[in-house]
Amino acid sequence: MQAKPGEPGAFVSEAAREKFLAAYDQAFTLWPRPRDEFDIETEFATTHVHRYGPRDGEPVVLLSGAGFNASNWYAAAAVLGAEHYQVFGVDTPGDPNRSVARAPITPPDTMASWLGQVLAAIGDRPAHLVGVSYGGWIALNQALRDAGRVASVTAIDSAGLQEITWRFWVWLTVNGLAALTPQFLRKRLAVAMGSPFMAVPEMMAVMWAGNRSYRMEPKFPAIFTDDELASITVPVLLVSGSRSTLIRPERTRECASLLSHGEAVIVGGSHGGFDDEDALNELIKAFLATVSAPRTRAGSPPERPTGA
Repeated sequence: MQAKPGEPGAFVSEAAREKFLAAYDQAFTLWPRPRDEFDIETEFATTHVHRYGPRDGEPVVLLSGAGFNASNWYAAAAVLGAEHYQVFGVDTPGDPNRSVARAPITPPDTMASWLGQVLAAIGDRPAHLVGVSYGGWIALNQALRDAGRVASVTAIDSAGLQEITWRFWVWLTVNGLAALTPQFLRKRLAVAMGSPFMAVPEMMAVMWAGNRSYRMEPKFPAIFTDDELASITVPVLLVSGSRSTLIRPERTRECASLLSHGEAVIVGGSHGGFDDEDALNELIKAFLATVSAPRTRAGSPPERPTGA
């Protein structure tokens, strides 16, 4: 379900919200522990955040695709927060999650203002942004408009790099139908269709609860122009699936070549998931290691760089 244009996302009823939150909390049992969660107040929303990893680690902010929440980052959070990074899973307002939207945030400038306020509340150090699909667009948009708060961007099968074609809508429809099948069949389809989350009951439960109970803020991200991509100055890793229905691999490489410090990696998989999620998380970790700033002294973060 979608909210009316100009209105923020919202649950259809309090009963629907309570039912969704039961599935949401169950999904977060997949996250590593110890994990804590808290709210950040911005002018646009009360933003809910989950945190894992060493408190003195460089911040890594995880941004989900449209219509979902931070629960899907459980495997990445375990890898990235194990040693060096403090991982923050952010519930984007306007999607079904624990954030409470008070105004639409999808316009690019508004989105950057909202996330900038979240990043400021998280801490003074520039954050590494890791986003998938629409979350990738959010991350690139932030690097374009608020580079001083961004240490790097990892955009996974990102929206905003090419126009959406009929292939994506067909994929979305087919995946939706496959998700309705019995669990024993769904596990086979998850492999065949490259959608591994279909085989995870907690992910399916929270997805369906969100679809049934929440009117989502409509999301049609603007396509970045070549000049906009060329003006992004922070290090960027673009990852896309070899069978992605959202972005062609050659377009991913083309976009990376436009960036000041861009790298493209094509991995096996589709937009709905990748053939080797563990390898993908290790790839992200390796990229962050190459762009992480060394500390000036033990326990002290480096000086904040200036940015546009």
